[in-house]
Amino acid sequence: MKDSFCDLGFAKLDMGRKERTGFSEVVFCHGKDDKFLKDIFTRLFEENGEVLGTRATQEQFEIVKEILPQAAYDSISKVIKVQGEKKNLIGNIAVCTAGTADIPVAEEAAQTAEFFGSRVERIFDVGVAGIHRLLSQTEKLEKANVVVAVAGMEGALASVVGGLVSVPVIAVPTSVGYGANLGGLSSLLAMINSCANGISVVNIDNGYGAGYIATQINRFAVCGSVKNQAGEK
Repeated sequence: MKDSFCDLGFAKLDMGRKERTGFSEVVFCHGKDDKFLKDIFTRLFEENGEVLGTRATQEQFEIVKEILPQAAYDSISKVIKVQGEKKNLIGNIAVCTAGTADIPVAEEAAQTAEFFGSRVERIFDVGVAGIHRLLSQTEKLEKANVVVAVAGMEGALASVVGGLVSVPVIAVPTSVGYGANLGGLSSLLAMINSCANGISVVNIDNGYGAGYIATQINRFAVCGSVKNQAGEK
């Protein structure tokens, strides 16, 4: 195993994480000093040949792009990707949203899963207020190895999807909603209390966490191992 970490003084980068878990360390960009951000991205790219950053601003992207010109930014998910060779995407993850306001969180999940080598099917704006919209996508849902259901308001989407598919469902509550939504707490509690089976729940607005877990499940479905990436055994 590689050295456990690289000490930059202000950060201890986990250089052996990909070997241990199959996933390289990801940068949570929010609140990081500009110099810290530059040094972290530089060192991780030197080690892994790629870097994923979440919750990044446009300004932070411009800083990263100065040192890594190949960096790309998705303004919806607020994700920075610095990638090397193009990956052979494997399997199938369906990422669904109840409404269009949930798309930023869903895109964080989708962008994360794609960065780590998963094929993603996006199914947006299929909430229970118009259940026929979701039912029209049943064939796509049934082809997925795992479904990510992203919803605010009362969070009912995950329960409905859980009753339609035979694969694991990762429920992502969002902070989208009016006052009684309580910043996503009502969605979180509804998803935790779902009577549908096969549902697991991540934290409010945690698209990254959902994309990560979905990729683990997808890799198992395709390769029989979490550590295997892009179909390589």
